Amino acid sequence: MNLPEIVSRDEWLTARKELLEEEKEVTLRRDALNERRRELPMVKVDKDYVFEGPDGKTRLLDLFEGRRQLIVYHFMFAPDDTEGHNSCSLLVDNISHEEHLHALNTTVALVSRAPLSRLTPFKERMGWTIPWYSSFGSDFNYDYHVTNDESVMPVEYNYKDKATLLEKGTPWYIDGEWQGLSVFLRDGDDVYHTYSTYERGLDALVNTYSYLDLTPLGRQAHVTQFSLHDAYAS
Repeated sequence: MNLPEIVSRDEWLTARKELLEEEKEVTLRRDALNERRRELPMVKVDKDYVFEGPDGKTRLLDLFEGRRQLIVYHFMFAPDDTEGHNSCSLLVDNISHEEHLHALNTTVALVSRAPLSRLTPFKERMGWTIPWYSSFGSDFNYDYHVTNDESVMPVEYNYKDKATLLEKGTPWYIDGEWQGLSVFLRDGDDVYHTYSTYERGLDALVNTYSYLDLTPLGRQAHVTQFSLHDAYAS
């Protein structure tokens, strides 16, 4: 990659102010987009999903831990896997003190299809404190389109069906485990699905990207080239 042009301080300041105007436009556009996201209609969740957590069987309502909002990160961890996916692990590494979310009536939790007996050792290895639940044996992953298996349910990922995924040249999405995020709102004992996002819709949750995007060299690597945080050479 080529390095930036070397210029005088005055030339740099002119270029920086031009970029600042673009940054302001993006900020205002993002504010408007966030408002539209909050105004999305919601769908009542009628299915009684059962998960496996550290205290045994639990339901979607219990994942809220008494709070009004629930953010579920669909972590790629298949039933036969022994460790988590690199990109999912990178995202979870970027979730710091959950107390900030808790103070605003919001719980964040991880959900994967692998049995809890496989999730727990990896969670301890990574040093994470975020609640992690197994959806093994339930329809949860299929209903929220982060596990694709044509024998169970028609293929869909990021709001695209199988034919569209193949046409776009992304055949890998038609089978297996994929990452995503879903948001739920609780009103008493009623739970509503308000939002889901996939692929690059998750970028904003990875602070590592945000820091690197400020630098001349940028992200430098495709997401699959990131390693588990305990696997980098010292």
